[in-house]
Amino acid sequence: MAGGFVLVAGPSGAGKDTLIRLARARLAENPRVVFPRRLVTRPPSPDEDNEEISEPNFARGQAAGAFALDWRAHDLGYAIPATAMALARSGRVVVCNVSRRVVEEARRRLPRVSVVAVTASPEVLAQRLAARGRAQDGDLATRLSRSAPVKADLTIVNEGDREAAVDRLVAHLIDRCRD
Repeated sequence: MAGGFVLVAGPSGAGKDTLIRLARARLAENPRVVFPRRLVTRPPSPDEDNEEISEPNFARGQAAGAFALDWRAHDLGYAIPATAMALARSGRVVVCNVSRRVVEEARRRLPRVSVVAVTASPEVLAQRLAARGRAQDGDLATRLSRSAPVKADLTIVNEGDREAAVDRLVAHLIDRCRD
């Protein structure tokens, strides 16, 4: 029972949180796969079920090394709770949405990392981000212009049939449980 992390990364608007939410529902009866809530210095929204953390608590957690992984993006702090590390080491497959910019650091620090890149065309990304209407997302053009390719074990182009995209993610997670 090896466990480890599956990091889901990709541009804003690619549908990472949606695919994770649907995979969580499909795998609800599988105790080997866990989906910890990401800590973010903003309130949860319909698009992301994060756990809110204050800026001072985030800074204290960073300074104390209290997170399994943490980063800053879009003027916000993001972290994976420390409990995720214990879960991975106990044989669980831990699924997390992370920034593409921390994937290499995660590969160095976390046990048994695989990466799922979720993407979509620039037009689809722009439509999805505009539909969110979330002020804290900042300038959409800036978000769309950032490109940080990531070396992935699986790439999902999340356009069209959402069920097919979820099928691919779930199959990857089940394969990880067999490792």
